[in-house]
Amino acid sequence: MTITPDSKDWTWVLERPCGECGFNAKDYPSSTFSQAIRVNAAQWADVLKRDDVRLRPSEDRWSALEYACHVRDVYRIFDERLRRMLEEDGPVFQNWDQDETALEERYDLQDPTIVNGELLDLATQYAERFDSVQPTQWDRPGTRSNGSRFTVSSLGTYGLHDPFHHLWDVSRS
Repeated sequence: MTITPDSKDWTWVLERPCGECGFNAKDYPSSTFSQAIRVNAAQWADVLKRDDVRLRPSEDRWSALEYACHVRDVYRIFDERLRRMLEEDGPVFQNWDQDETALEERYDLQDPTIVNGELLDLATQYAERFDSVQPTQWDRPGTRSNGSRFTVSSLGTYGLHDPFHHLWDVSRS
């Protein structure tokens, strides 16, 4: 149901615009990460007020609520990964199975108002952490359990695409 943030081949998002949502990494240099996160997070409020927020447009697509829950968790997980990259030398991150999390956490049954507040809070925390990144820290590395390597900068770009893409997903509903 989701794009695959823990797949091995993620680097395309750094090199070319997304053929679906149009996200272009070149439009978002690292100096814009925190503001872009805040803007995206604010846009979810209207999505979560929709009458059809729980309706899946098809069996193979999440509802707007489920996507919002996923984006909330993207902000939480990416903030933790960023924190570790700034504080530790070469951290290794555990795999995150988004579909398993959606089932275990019952995204489909969560309260949209609570999800909106959590999404905003976690996005703010993530944005503030990017505000604290020093010029010498943008190249600090981290590695996922599947061997994919990130820098603070590439994590930021990748962490922008996912919420932007999912906002596009729910706009098609």
